[in-house]
Amino acid sequence: MSTLSVITICFNNLAELQKTCASVDGQTRVPDEHWVINGSTTTEIAEWLTQTPQPSYRKWINERDKGIADAFNKGIARSNGEVTHLLNSGDVYASEDVISCVMDVFDKSPDVQWTSGNIQMTRAGKKVLVGKPFEKSKLYRGMRSVSHPTWFVKKQVYSRIGLFKSDYKIAMDYDLMCRIADEPYAYINKPIAIFDDTGVSNTQYLNSLKENRRVYESYFGFSPKLLAWQVRLKVLHHLLQTGLGKWLFSLKQKAGLENL
Repeated sequence: MSTLSVITICFNNLAELQKTCASVDGQTRVPDEHWVINGSTTTEIAEWLTQTPQPSYRKWINERDKGIADAFNKGIARSNGEVTHLLNSGDVYASEDVISCVMDVFDKSPDVQWTSGNIQMTRAGKKVLVGKPFEKSKLYRGMRSVSHPTWFVKKQVYSRIGLFKSDYKIAMDYDLMCRIADEPYAYINKPIAIFDDTGVSNTQYLNSLKENRRVYESYFGFSPKLLAWQVRLKVLHHLLQTGLGKWLFSLKQKAGLENL
């Protein structure tokens, strides 16, 4: 069986970390190791990790980092599993059999280098389940239906495409998706994670679109399709802040179209 390293980065958010750790510990197949990369400025998380009994597979480092990408890279560099999963503090597995189901795909299809699946998130105040198979031709659409918390990636992939780039503060996962696009892939039509909507990609949504455009153009050049798509996203973002937008989205959800 393939081995798995789960990597969780955290920053001054003990309650969210505890929620994520409980989710990992509740899996029917637990990971071979669970790295907690703690870059906090307070001692609360470090004290919890060191003073509370932890499972033997949980490991951690307590030191400042240079941002999200740097924290991701620290975890990947320390991991020993053949497969890695980045499950941020606050995010949780959608069910207790997620690891078992995903790792079964890698065991049965050894050529597969990365997978993604479905994610539960909040849109217009309503919980929705979204996710689609990755298509390189639709990279201009950003991360809309291929959510990073659902990715499981073989560690050897990073030796070919590189780690996360620290010059991106929000879109480092989108940048990685542009580089991983040609690696053998499998879509798992199953809820993988429940997303913590307080993360930077949500709270700085419009800034994330700017970074996405910079990333895309660095690889593929100017794209009218990307510009048009981002106009659509900006309009929808502002509309969903209104009562009318939320009502329209509720109709869309009832029609089963929330994944479009």
